[in-house]
Amino acid sequence: MTEKEILQEESKTREEIKAEKKTNKKNRAEEKPGKWVRIRLLPIWLRIILFVVLLAGSLIGGAMVGYGVIGDGKPMDVLEKSTWQHIVDIVMQEE
Repeated sequence: MTEKEILQEESKTREEIKAEKKTNKKNRAEEKPGKWVRIRLLPIWLRIILFVVLLAGSLIGGAMVGYGVIGDGKPMDVLEKSTWQHIVDIVMQEE
């Protein structure tokens, strides 16, 4: 290339440079293969059910630890209705 050609190439306007970049991006986008398709291992409905089951298990487990280990009761007593009725009676008791 001669010096004249180099100077002409360097004197491109910003609009010309932007136009070249856009065409290059379009060409690169056309060369790419199709979109990535994600295959889920667990369907959404199963994820929701699993979340609810794990949440309930953690609540029961936490209540058992709190009542049996931290408190003075037996951990399995948490699952009895009479225990919860007693707790509700204490909370709702008016003075």
